[in-house]
Amino acid sequence: MLPSRPTVSSAGPRARISRRGLLSAGGALGLGAALAACGDSGGSKDSESPGKAAGWSFKDDRGKTVKKDSTPKNVVAYVGAASALYDFGVECVGVFGPTKLKNGKPDVQAGRMDVDKVEIIGNAWGEFNLEKYAGLQPDVLVTTMNVSPTLWYIPEESAKKIEAVAPSVGILTGKTSLTGVIDRFGELAASLGADLKAKKVTDAKQRFEAAAESVRQAAKTAKAKKLKVMAVSATADMFYVGTPEDFTDLRYYRELGVDIVTPQKVLDGGFFEELSWEKADQYEADVLLVDKRTGNLQHEDLMKSKPTWAKLPAAKAGQIVAWYNEPQFSHAGIAPLLESLATALQDAKKVA
Repeated sequence: MLPSRPTVSSAGPRARISRRGLLSAGGALGLGAALAACGDSGGSKDSESPGKAAGWSFKDDRGKTVKKDSTPKNVVAYVGAASALYDFGVECVGVFGPTKLKNGKPDVQAGRMDVDKVEIIGNAWGEFNLEKYAGLQPDVLVTTMNVSPTLWYIPEESAKKIEAVAPSVGILTGKTSLTGVIDRFGELAASLGADLKAKKVTDAKQRFEAAAESVRQAAKTAKAKKLKVMAVSATADMFYVGTPEDFTDLRYYRELGVDIVTPQKVLDGGFFEELSWEKADQYEADVLLVDKRTGNLQHEDLMKSKPTWAKLPAAKAGQIVAWYNEPQFSHAGIAPLLESLATALQDAKKVA
């Protein structure tokens, strides 16, 4: 993930997120009334349950404690946060961020959520429909952070208006521990009423732990073969190499023993080194993790359109693994990715 508010040069690996759909003056008409209605609703709910002594509170990764008189019911979240909460047993009423493809199918970032059962208030960068948001009468908004305290996918232009509707919770997902992020989403889900002892949740954790061990063992085999793994994002114009220092999944893979290429000249905001296609062979790798997010070019397309890609040893050997670098930060979300990586490491040959 790149830091919030990508620049023109850094937007590519972020999934080629669109800047269309920013709130227009027309779209803001009637918003004041909608905000007022939302505020009135919140007041009536609080007055209906004056006896709830403890109430609800959660301290997020900005160090900010959000408090409510009762447990939030209407949760609106960035798709990555919503999909993680879903895996722990919490369903959001609304989402924003890449949720649906043009054909109506779920975006890869939606995970296992039923995208037809949530209100989508924005499906691309800069899209956040304030009127729809206020209409959902949200109790709390949840999103991720690449770097604290910047909330991911919250348009800077309307951040204050969004915050006025409902308090926000930010979970740090960049430059930190993968298992720590999963635990944080688990804690948030539990506070919202999820049962972390439910069979679905405990089974997912067991699968995750087994998958992590399979990567650890596969990494030993890969080390014996001297295999190097490189994480990349590909666009028509640029080639990006991910750094394991900043991506929590890559950091975790490295902790499990996987030898991951570390780029030398990372962008000012971190996360990637940006290279021209002429320099796509700057680093040697035997296995390529290829950014799977919508808008990024995939292996099959690259073999046809980018000669420098087709010449890469790992690409020629077909030693490609899908890289979901904005995964569902849950045991259910990460376990399949670990299993896929373990299989690739076991099967891969030294080619670089």
